[in-house]
Amino acid sequence: MVRVFLVMVLAFGLTACNSKFRNYYGPTVTLIVIDKSDRKMSLFHNDKVLKTYDVDLGRAPSGPKQFEGDGKTPEGRYVIDRRNPNSHYHLSLGISYPNPADIAFAASQGKAPGGEIFVHGRSNFRGGNIGDWTEGCIAVTDSQIETVYAMVKTGTPIIIRP
Repeated sequence: MVRVFLVMVLAFGLTACNSKFRNYYGPTVTLIVIDKSDRKMSLFHNDKVLKTYDVDLGRAPSGPKQFEGDGKTPEGRYVIDRRNPNSHYHLSLGISYPNPADIAFAASQGKAPGGEIFVHGRSNFRGGNIGDWTEGCIAVTDSQIETVYAMVKTGTPIIIRP
């Protein structure tokens, strides 16, 4: 009986160690800045950089996202508006694209602006995860998105620069 109990405790402990959900007790992330030209994402607490990550972008990285299917990553000011613990890409944080200006511009061109833009991991991507491969999202490694997901709360501003 003791042996069965120890095996169960060990199995539960190993499962808990493999959780994709991490805890974060540091300073609040007050801003995320994406520099598309440098392929960098920085997490800030006020004016102090807490973490910086290399990122992959949309498959057509030059210029701002304007239309559905253009493969570009948006540029501008947005917020993290949702969290997806069951993402196809490990974990993901939703970006509030399109904003009213994005919608108006696309409509003026007779097109849809697209949507569903996230900061996410790489799980389940059927490819090499090399270079810019997303449909407009911002990708980091699965390990990195676990840390980012723990640090960033819904409502956090995100600035995406050219």
